[in-house]
Amino acid sequence: MKRSGKLLSTFVLASMVAAASPAFAADTMTIKIQTSDRAGDETFRIQKEEWAPKLEAMTNGRLKIELFSDSQVVPRKETIPAITAGVLGGHITSMEYHSGLEPGFALLGNLVAGYNSPDQEQMFYFDGPGVELAQEGYDLVFGKGKIHVIGAGPYNREAFVAKVPIRGVADMEGKKLRAPEGLVAEVFRRAGASTVTTPVSEVYTALEKGVIDGADNSSYYNNRANGMNRIAPYPIWPGIHSQAVHSFVVSQKTWDSLTPDLQAALEVWWEWMYTKKRHVTDMNDRELVALDKSGKGEKVEIVDWSLEERLKLRKIAEGAWLDFSKKSPFAEKVYNAHIEFMTKLALL
Repeated sequence: MKRSGKLLSTFVLASMVAAASPAFAADTMTIKIQTSDRAGDETFRIQKEEWAPKLEAMTNGRLKIELFSDSQVVPRKETIPAITAGVLGGHITSMEYHSGLEPGFALLGNLVAGYNSPDQEQMFYFDGPGVELAQEGYDLVFGKGKIHVIGAGPYNREAFVAKVPIRGVADMEGKKLRAPEGLVAEVFRRAGASTVTTPVSEVYTALEKGVIDGADNSSYYNNRANGMNRIAPYPIWPGIHSQAVHSFVVSQKTWDSLTPDLQAALEVWWEWMYTKKRHVTDMNDRELVALDKSGKGEKVEIVDWSLEERLKLRKIAEGAWLDFSKKSPFAEKVYNAHIEFMTKLALL
């Protein structure tokens, strides 16, 4: 049975046990989780207003999640120390933030120009070896027995904001592009761009002042809502590069303190929440793209790369994947797992 099927069966059984045991309802727990979504993002609203209450309802009030936006409690790269110190209970954030500590996280966190859709990559994490590899990476970098990985996966294929038309690989030559450190920045550099690691909170100002020509930033919906497309009116959609993979982790101590039915509830909640988040974001993107293309929305030119240009970038990216795989034994293991899985899906 696939992992998702196991989780659902476990949750159904655990729910029946909980329903038959009123004594379980006596204890409650609230887990503080910091995400890498900004407070104003629709994706953060979905998690906080729609899905956090669902977990409480699923567990009859015994388990609650308090969600915090990006860097609200600690800087985004300091969530793990905060978790091990008990300041946070866990995080939902991109694994590529750890790539400076272990290059394997770059391949786990964002296999640039790899999978053609988030649903394809989600298979790697829901039904393939992705979660087990993520757990191995956290154990390797932060110490075995400190962090428990509940799940991982992408939520959407990010759009790309650009002040000037970038219609193919050749147009990236000489452009100043914002990218997170790691694999994304490396692929952009190999395509001829110069890259900067401007924080997400400073992207708008950097575009406005001409410090950068474009940016790996967020979904079309979020970029539009945050005014990016008004100052960078040549968005690339569908995105050419990035569908960042977020991991949902808690401290091992927190995980061990949960009863089996609450553990199952948290796993099922994650899978359904992130599937919903991915689908809602995709629908929002498509609706706004259709509106803008019709001339009834914002005045932008939506750039859609041809298959030929996308394959050119894929070829550049494949070289970067291979080189990153040589940086550590764990990176090589992640690379080989992706290649094997993508070959099964006839993507390579």
